[in-house]
Amino acid sequence: MADTFTKEKRSDIMSRIRSKDTGIEKLVFGHLRRKKVYFQKHYKRVKGCPDIAIPSKKIAVFIDGDFWHGYKFDEWKDRVPKEYWRNKIESNIARDRRNRAKLKRDGWKVMRIWGHQLSKSPEKTLGKIETFISQTP
Repeated sequence: MADTFTKEKRSDIMSRIRSKDTGIEKLVFGHLRRKKVYFQKHYKRVKGCPDIAIPSKKIAVFIDGDFWHGYKFDEWKDRVPKEYWRNKIESNIARDRRNRAKLKRDGWKVMRIWGHQLSKSPEKTLGKIETFISQTP
């Protein structure tokens, strides 16, 4: 399948994709700050660099984009146009799995939120995050 954009346009589009402080992350960060929850953003001292971390409680929350982290990837991987992207997403999935397992072995409580959850029902998803953080000792 040929790309519908020129090489320059595709480069411009890809350059605008951010790995930190995405719209869905900013939504969660703002909500938690309004609720006076103290947390670390993009905590680099543990494996996987959680988007939200509360080190004193060993709580980690990952806010993952559906495409880049492969939400239900088996259902749509045949539509990904290039082998490169298939390998990229599969390696992201494997890396995420390893990182979560390492955190759990080290005693961390880990929660994963998908981008579509925040898009479809932000209040419900923000409530889940809040409950997860407050109920963990």
